[in-house]
Amino acid sequence: MASGQCPASNGLGLHASHNLTSVSNNLITLARKLRVVDYFTLGWGTMVGVGWLVVMWDWLLRGGVLGGVLGFAIGGALLLPIGYVYGRLVMAMPDAAGEVAYTAKVFPPVISFATGWMMVLAYFIVCPWEAVAVGKIAGYIFPALDSIELYRIGGQPVYLPRVIIGLGLTGLLTLLNYRGIRLSATFQNWTAFGTLALFVVFVACGVSKGSPRNFPPLFTHGAFVSILLVMQIVPYYMTGFESVAKAAEECSPQFRARGFSKAILMSIIVGILFYTIVIAAVGYVAPWRELTNEKFMTAVVFERAMGSRWIVSVILAAALLSLLKVFNGNFIASSRLLFAMGRRGLLDRRVAEIHPRNQTPAVAVVCIGLATAVCMFLGDAILVPISEVGSVASAAGWMAACAAYFRMRPAPRERMVAAVGVTVGLLMILMKVVPGIPGHFSGYEWLALGVWSALGLGLGWRQRMVRAAVIAK
Repeated sequence: MASGQCPASNGLGLHASHNLTSVSNNLITLARKLRVVDYFTLGWGTMVGVGWLVVMWDWLLRGGVLGGVLGFAIGGALLLPIGYVYGRLVMAMPDAAGEVAYTAKVFPPVISFATGWMMVLAYFIVCPWEAVAVGKIAGYIFPALDSIELYRIGGQPVYLPRVIIGLGLTGLLTLLNYRGIRLSATFQNWTAFGTLALFVVFVACGVSKGSPRNFPPLFTHGAFVSILLVMQIVPYYMTGFESVAKAAEECSPQFRARGFSKAILMSIIVGILFYTIVIAAVGYVAPWRELTNEKFMTAVVFERAMGSRWIVSVILAAALLSLLKVFNGNFIASSRLLFAMGRRGLLDRRVAEIHPRNQTPAVAVVCIGLATAVCMFLGDAILVPISEVGSVASAAGWMAACAAYFRMRPAPRERMVAAVGVTVGLLMILMKVVPGIPGHFSGYEWLALGVWSALGLGLGWRQRMVRAAVIAK
């Protein structure tokens, strides 16, 4: 393999835990078929979902138009140092374990496990979110689907037709990821670039009918509080750029390692532009304050501006493609991380099994699919709380990765960047967990985080007991 190709020399004296440059004929490995464009669509596609359609009302009520734009712009820009660190780390250690591998080099195993478990939450938690959201979108297009109420959670009804649609999509993506990474990557590319194309169409058409008079109020609270409330959810909606690391073992033999950094940084930049433009566009095209009670506020705002239903169809098509790509991207990332944790003995080793023909982490894929199917029965009530918990989980993983890079003692300039990343991650966590700060965790978020942490403690303890029993023999 030529110098500079995947996997690359890292300059830090570090090496991946699994030798990817030479493969025994008897060893089944993950298929190596991904290119730079695949990593970009994985990173950006995993990041941008349908929050801009489903919960735009929440973003604008948090900060107003300018507060929303500045919140995502500042919050996203603060992720650039973290993205830089991830680019360096994945070049040094192209391991599907990602943060688990990085922290394992310099911290005790308990830190490595806790970091991995939080990042599994950050990725996995998006999957039932999207499974629920697809039913919500379908119900908006076909109102007859909002029937046959099964039960209510948090005052929100759970409808049988929506559940069936969500389960069907979950099954489809589980099969897609079970069959092969090239199939998943092709699906990701088409849905990602399709979303961007439709986004340009509906924004350009809608803005031509808007007016600056629709912007006020620029902030829904004071300027600082408005921006802060939006920045608190940025980690959740910007999570995804680091998913590139989880597929690092699947790069094609011709892939040049610097492509990892390019894909990560471009994912962040395009993500910032997407979110800030769509928030500004919604505020520009119609008097948004009057429409925050609408089910799909973004679509209603553009329909009001254009006076036509066709633009709603374009927006919903873009949302559907976006939903598919973010669901698929998070499915890839969470299944690879689960697989890698099993391979390292942090979880049951059976989740590390690789399909002999498809070369996919088949058991991990099935586990994520089944868990998604179970969690989606919580219905619409999970949408906003999931955003909150996912933000903290992502920030914890970012902070740990940057702290690990800092401990690896890179060049002084890069060490300073890592220190900035640690600070940003810590501040993002504190914004959500410290009482008294506007927008801090409610009881539901603490409950969700507590349940996940307890599950991790239980699984970790069980695995330690298994290892101890093996050693005792």
